[in-house]
Amino acid sequence: MNKKYLKNTEWSILICTIILISIGLLALYSASKSSELGDLKKQVLWVIISIPVLIITTLVDYKIIAKLSIGFYILSIILLIAVLLTSAINGATSWFNIGTISIQPAELAKIAVVLFLANIMSKMSKEEINKPIKLAMILGIVLLPVVLIVLQPDYGTAMAYIVATVVMLYVSGIKKRYIITAFLLVIIAVPILYFFVLPEHAKLRIDVYLNPYLDPRGAGYNIIQSKLAIGAGKLFGQGWMKGTQTHLGFLYPKTTDFIFAVIGEEMGFITCCSIIILYITLITRAITVAKTAKDDLGSYIAAGIVRNTNISCFRKYRNDNGTFTYNRCAITIYKLWR
Repeated sequence: MNKKYLKNTEWSILICTIILISIGLLALYSASKSSELGDLKKQVLWVIISIPVLIITTLVDYKIIAKLSIGFYILSIILLIAVLLTSAINGATSWFNIGTISIQPAELAKIAVVLFLANIMSKMSKEEINKPIKLAMILGIVLLPVVLIVLQPDYGTAMAYIVATVVMLYVSGIKKRYIITAFLLVIIAVPILYFFVLPEHAKLRIDVYLNPYLDPRGAGYNIIQSKLAIGAGKLFGQGWMKGTQTHLGFLYPKTTDFIFAVIGEEMGFITCCSIIILYITLITRAITVAKTAKDDLGSYIAAGIVRNTNISCFRKYRNDNGTFTYNRCAITIYKLWR
């Protein structure tokens, strides 16, 4: 390993990632203790798989990866179409199940779309990107996977694609008139979507997010219990594997959606604040990488990746009383190379 490799490595991002993974595995061990550590084993497996992937991607020039991006993009579209033909799991056709492992194509496609977009945009001048035809082409590249993901349905992941695209366009120097127009369209579209397009369960999710006590025994129950768990942790927590809300079954699903509540209850306010600081550090350093990249391609890739630092997906579960709760899983991919 030469000096150039070590010099070009963004150590602050790597260190933040390692600390966050360590805290997450400790919390997951406690949360999955009652289920024979099934979720922990899966997470450890993905961490092990991620290490050689991380090393390989840092050794390969991102320009080479970008040249292959059209292949990754086409493959991701094929997978997004194929997953729609699978059997629905908890109301969504979002996963391929291979043995005990579940793979979500929408998560893998995020990286492919960012790489392909970055490759296309880097070949355009700033003036070209601001031309309506070129801008429409860029939006079309993103719109195709977004439509396929909405059909699953997975609105949260689809929204992540849109936000990542907006960030990349902003970095490219898109004209203010487009930004203002888009902002006005969003203001107009939000109430229309809420009242006339969104299904009832999606509306309920928004309403309960804003006020969990609208349905304290149904859709708001898990949110209320998570707040109680975090509050019970106080400053230093109740102790690892000693959380009452966690181990008495009040948090569900505690290994995914409410893992932060587990951390708050068992490790306390100090650890929770440390996690937030780590994420802020990670994101700000990633933005710095985007700003100081040696070319537009590197800048666009970093800008797209920083938005997807936490790639989240939402999985819907039907409760016994007919209401819905949501499982939030996260896969973090870090490929930030100066």
